[in-house]
Amino acid sequence: MPPSLAPPPHFSLRECRICPRQCGVDRFAGPTGFCRTDAGYGLASITLHRGEEPVLGGSRGICNVFFGHCNLRCLYCQNFQISRNDSRIRGVEWSLTTVVHEITTLLDTGVDRLGFVSPSHLVPQMAAIIREVRHQGYRPVIVYNSNGYDRVETLRQLEHLVDVYLPDCKYMDPVLAGEWSGAVDYPGVAAAALREMYRQKGNILHLDDNGLAERGLIVRHLVLPGAVANSLEVLRFLADQLSSRITLSLMSQYRPVEAVAELDPLNRRLLPEEYAQVVAEMEQLGFTEGWIQEFASADHYNPDFDRDSPFGE
Repeated sequence: MPPSLAPPPHFSLRECRICPRQCGVDRFAGPTGFCRTDAGYGLASITLHRGEEPVLGGSRGICNVFFGHCNLRCLYCQNFQISRNDSRIRGVEWSLTTVVHEITTLLDTGVDRLGFVSPSHLVPQMAAIIREVRHQGYRPVIVYNSNGYDRVETLRQLEHLVDVYLPDCKYMDPVLAGEWSGAVDYPGVAAAALREMYRQKGNILHLDDNGLAERGLIVRHLVLPGAVANSLEVLRFLADQLSSRITLSLMSQYRPVEAVAELDPLNRRLLPEEYAQVVAEMEQLGFTEGWIQEFASADHYNPDFDRDSPFGE
């Protein structure tokens, strides 16, 4: 790893315990541990993206840094081209200088948001990138876009580095979490992580004069086919343990990928009545801030990471 990365002791990659897996491996020795990433930057793509929630990109979009591999193993992941831990990480040889150049080139076009997607297992690398971007005089709003499977001790070190947390809250059902994402402990881990993000940012999403997020917390939940009961429990957790005043992005965009072609019920699309039931519970619980999706949105959120611009922008 380049000396410029120089992670502080609490982000040690010599005995990695950055994410909840706490593998304890020496990532300088090679791509080991659950995530199969080493001490390099592990980038899959740096791209302009206009498909995020309206308060994150606006008309200009957000500069999103997509990391390769993941600390979950979601069978249905739409980013499977880059998230599978047995695949090659395409940007593994990138230097900090090259990464920051790619980011600042996009920032120079007027984009003032910088998002990091799937950063949970690559937090030291993310921190180094942010420090260098700021060292060069840029002050973009930093968005931490994670799967929610984050370690509280790591999140505490990000309190003054991250402006907007954008986590998933995938499951409150440990059986589904184990079967579909390889993390039976996801409900408890994500609950603790979300409580920490909430402690840091509260329930108010602070917006600038253009209506774009400057600071706060947005929680995403993707409703999965055949898993309405799990979605209802997720919403109840958020309302009871955090607040129904948080900003919620309730997504209907599920679309089966080839890996689940033979796995019922993940091999079918979400039914309108399933999504309607979850939306009704959201309204019953008093959530008023955030977004629901048009049901046809599943046809519009399918990145192709074999292209230079995965989202066709």
